Amino acid sequence: MRHVLITAGSKGLGRRVTQSLLEEGYSVTIHYRSDEEAVRQLKHQWSQYKERMQFVRGDITNREDTKRIVRETYDNWGRIDILICNAGPYIFERKKLVDYSDAEWDEMIDGNLNSAFHLFKEVIPIMRNQQFGRIITYGFQGSVGTPGWIYRSAFSAAKVGLTSLTKTISIEEAENGITANMICPGKIVGDMKEAEISEAKGLEDEETPIGRPGSGEDIARSVLFLVGDEADMVTGAVLDVTGGMDVVHRYRSISNE
Repeated sequence: MRHVLITAGSKGLGRRVTQSLLEEGYSVTIHYRSDEEAVRQLKHQWSQYKERMQFVRGDITNREDTKRIVRETYDNWGRIDILICNAGPYIFERKKLVDYSDAEWDEMIDGNLNSAFHLFKEVIPIMRNQQFGRIITYGFQGSVGTPGWIYRSAFSAAKVGLTSLTKTISIEEAENGITANMICPGKIVGDMKEAEISEAKGLEDEETPIGRPGSGEDIARSVLFLVGDEADMVTGAVLDVTGGMDVVHRYRSISNE
């Protein structure tokens, strides 16, 4: 049985991805930061999977916490086959670089880039010993081209760095049976993060070219493909799951209104 470690797996996109992994027969360590109530609800709702679930609390921006999260996962399951870096803070307020505080900048870089570095450092040696591993990170549409993203300087800088790091790992670790790929979600907000595709198809979204909003299931289905045993030919890929939306251009348009 393949084992998955997913960060921020108890809510939002992470919850929907975790659900799909459990349904497909994976065992999963679900990291969460602080929401004990969400964990309590999931233990109840997913009670049929209790033998294949582990919850681990911690702050992924804290290096010692990161080490402990990986150690507790490995101690309990004896393997880590898949790492999904789902956690990633985001500042919704639109503001220019000079208006960011030092703390906000550090939060974006630590939460979206440095945390991945420390997780990679801990998990990759385990995957090397197994001669198998799947690493999934999240970016934004266009991050592979290092675009400027107005009002999102800290977040975009971190994600562009993560894009390069993901692609680098894919090359460095290919000989060890490890793949590394990035998924770039489009407009998936609010309740849609945990929604099914069937729910999204019942809604209209004029901003998304395919005509509907994205859903958590759209991301989950992409993850399931990339983590499969037979997906070893796909590595270093940056997969846009956006319904055709140009996320960066969308915010440039808003700035001109």
